[in-house]
Amino acid sequence: MTEETRKSFHAEIDEIGDLVVQIAARVGDAVARATDALLKYDLLEAQQVIDDDELIDVVALEIEEKCQGLLALQQPMAGDLRQILAAMWINAELERTGGLACNICKGTRRMFPAELPPRLRGLIAEMSEEAVRLIRLSVDSYSERDVALAAALDDIDDRLDTLHRIFVRNVLERSRLEELDVQPTMQLALIARYYERIGDHAVNVGDRVRYMVSGEMPWQALVASPPTEAEHPTPEHAAEPAETSSNGDDEAD
Repeated sequence: MTEETRKSFHAEIDEIGDLVVQIAARVGDAVARATDALLKYDLLEAQQVIDDDELIDVVALEIEEKCQGLLALQQPMAGDLRQILAAMWINAELERTGGLACNICKGTRRMFPAELPPRLRGLIAEMSEEAVRLIRLSVDSYSERDVALAAALDDIDDRLDTLHRIFVRNVLERSRLEELDVQPTMQLALIARYYERIGDHAVNVGDRVRYMVSGEMPWQALVASPPTEAEHPTPEHAAEPAETSSNGDDEAD
């Protein structure tokens, strides 16, 4: 690869990085707007968020095509290869997050015009703030190649997981007291799950950043160093499993 070709190659990688930051900004804005539409029952804004998701999809496709082009034509190695692969993976996480913002809007339409108690409204606002913060921190770790921040995202996400559990308990309790009908109860539980999944995607972005910078996935360390009995007790000494976040498929409809 000539010096001129190498400069052009790295300029294209930088352009991909800029597009990843751009799509992250769009996604964070979509989550905030979806929450606003939910709390205000603004069905026009909810539809606009759903429509604007096509813009996110367009940028996501552009990133994917640029990455595939570099892989096919330049055959990058080492750090350059990791940077391109990480951009593709992170792009997919962000695109799915945009789909979750759409799901929040669809849930809003399904439960309209059920009244939201103040306590639930407050928890929704808190979950949204944490979700948007996680998106912002994850893309900051990417743009700044900050491995420490990327590794911290899993712990930062604990607050959103806690809010999710508190919210679901409150929803079920109000349903038990017949303060919420079946449809809004179901939709609110799903909406809470969407916020929780947004946090999971941000944590996944952090994992990809760690791979991009170090060349190792976080779980590779666990494979290389099997847990001791104290860390992984035998069944008769094991405590009740803690609730963990799922990395299952997101249901975008």
